[in-house]
Amino acid sequence: MKILLASSIDPAAIKALEKDHDVVRAFNAPEEQLVELVADREVVIFRSGVMISAAVLDAAPNLELLLRAGSGLDNIDVAHAQAGGIRIVRVPGSSAQPVAELTFGLLLALVRKVALADRLLREGHWPKAQLGGPLLAGKTLGIVGAGRIGSRVGEMGAAWGMRAIGCVDRPSPAVADALAERGVALTDFDTVVRESDFLCLHLPLGEQTHHIVDARVLSHMKDGSFLVNMARGGVVDEHALYTELTEGDRVLGAALDVHEHEGEGVISPLGALPNVVLTPHIGAMALDSQRLIGERVVELLGAHERGSLDELLTSDEVVPAAAP
Repeated sequence: MKILLASSIDPAAIKALEKDHDVVRAFNAPEEQLVELVADREVVIFRSGVMISAAVLDAAPNLELLLRAGSGLDNIDVAHAQAGGIRIVRVPGSSAQPVAELTFGLLLALVRKVALADRLLREGHWPKAQLGGPLLAGKTLGIVGAGRIGSRVGEMGAAWGMRAIGCVDRPSPAVADALAERGVALTDFDTVVRESDFLCLHLPLGEQTHHIVDARVLSHMKDGSFLVNMARGGVVDEHALYTELTEGDRVLGAALDVHEHEGEGVISPLGALPNVVLTPHIGAMALDSQRLIGERVVELLGAHERGSLDELLTSDEVVPAAAP
């Protein structure tokens, strides 16, 4: 098959694809380059960091399949693809654990001031007395978007002796029971915001969630709380967050793995603040999980080529039809 590999995936998976298929590499290419390269392609494989826009889709008359090596759909014009009969499949199954683990890595780095301590020590300082921070144990961990990833974060928090609470888009008794089994109490968004010592975001980006954490929400967070965004950059109004962190008195610090503006050469204004920890969208980048995702990409592509993709797909890999 003719494949456009628009993002870097596991090296072994790339090797397997190039062995059996006509593969063109264009990692994180801009739209104009994608439009040129996709013209004769049948499959596009990609991650975050690249936009599969209507213009790209319209330039690919032979395109049959968009294969997202991850879970997010915010960088795809889903409705346009589906209207053109292009199948969209994602591979989210191996991302929950690495994202959950990095969530706790950022929590610890934030509250124990690891990045600041490292920088100051490298500069020859010994600021031990200035680097105190709270325990996680005994605190309330709030999860906005307690789905596959968020529920795992809550489960890990409960294991650390935290009180875990969360909210979801479509609450139900069944969801409440499933979360309770993992040590997470289901509640509503406002309660999660108001009661959390650590507010963690794990929800998809869409029209309803864009800037869901804005100045109003930040003003209702618990005094002395911390914010961690592991979702998508657009769910947080970063200008409002900057103002709160520099002028407000409720939120003590923030850690962000995702950003409203991402990519080489972008410098976040939040990066100048000592109470902020930033990472470059690496939540799912654990090598073990990337290997599993790569293997699944190759497996699904083979099934598509044989015409048996539907037989192999799991429910969370199927992308439902976009709303009209």
